[in-house]
Amino acid sequence: MRWRTALLAAVTAALVGMAPIATSPAAAAPPADGPGSVVDTRPLPPQAALPGAADGYRVTYRTADHRGAPRLSSGAVYVPQGQAPPGGWPVVSYAHGTIGLADQCAPSAVGGTAVEAEFMDRWLRRGYAVVATDYAGLGTPGELAYLDGVAAAHDVIDMVRAGRQLVPALSPRWVVAGLSQGGHAALSTAHLATAYAPELDYRGAVALGAPTNLDQVFALGRPGIPNIGVAGLTKFTLFTMAGLRSARPDLNIDSYLSPRGRELATIAQRVCTLEFNEYLGGASVGDLFSRPLHDLRPALTEYLGVPTGGYDRRLFLGQGAVDLVVPIPLTLVFTGQLAASRTDVDFRVYPSADHLGTPAAAFDDAAVFVDGVMR
Repeated sequence: MRWRTALLAAVTAALVGMAPIATSPAAAAPPADGPGSVVDTRPLPPQAALPGAADGYRVTYRTADHRGAPRLSSGAVYVPQGQAPPGGWPVVSYAHGTIGLADQCAPSAVGGTAVEAEFMDRWLRRGYAVVATDYAGLGTPGELAYLDGVAAAHDVIDMVRAGRQLVPALSPRWVVAGLSQGGHAALSTAHLATAYAPELDYRGAVALGAPTNLDQVFALGRPGIPNIGVAGLTKFTLFTMAGLRSARPDLNIDSYLSPRGRELATIAQRVCTLEFNEYLGGASVGDLFSRPLHDLRPALTEYLGVPTGGYDRRLFLGQGAVDLVVPIPLTLVFTGQLAASRTDVDFRVYPSADHLGTPAAAFDDAAVFVDGVMR
């Protein structure tokens, strides 16, 4: 374990001072058939319902990929019980954590994890409408661009537009919240929201267990490199390579993958996370590659880099101290980068929380934060 700790410390030290930036062009108010417009609506299946919702809908809506090309995404809209307040129900746009890359994993069709369902339900009971994207490619045509920050941000923002088109009682005031993969999406959303959807009233972001500086970490990948004590690192690396392979065919990602890596990346796009774990066996990150990834660093930064400055609204970061999926040293580096850019951030550490325990541990603090920015 000592070498894992030392390697993680070395990676963390190498990240200090690095500031990846994700960008997206500003967009005017969308036309009736533009991003955020609803293509299809149907009742939510029972497994995707939340007990605190008076109404729930599954929607398919238009959005855009990293470079602005049209895509379709699906998602869920949950309306609280009772009468909407003056100005409409304030909105939490929720971005889910990693559940897999295959179409059959879409939460609005099969339901999400119990942890995330409880988290969303608590917002409903607090008087917030919840809209929750599946992300484009998860139950809609094409493949999921896993951890593509800009693409995920478009999905999250356009989900708010779609929810308001479907339910006029939803307010234009909204925040984004997310866990893990969704925490990564929440940060990219926070960077783009005001410019991408100026007709909405974006107020702030809640990012829990958010992986950051991964572009710098993944660029260290090479044949034979061991895991560094991060739970699920092999799986998340594969998901990222599969997503990048889909988003950037010009990079010839298969040429970086070993035969085992190519096989697993293909399987990853066919099954959900729990089933995929059965295929991994004891594979390490180093088993996935046939050559180093260092020359992919610029592409990795464009694809999954999290901005370390340029936020126009407040951020709330929640981190479990015993999180082995997103270790706290990486988050501490990121918060230092935010401090250097004078970003307004409320950073909270929960001493006994692991990765999946962070939403429950952080909810009360996050609710105070959101209530404050929504005033």
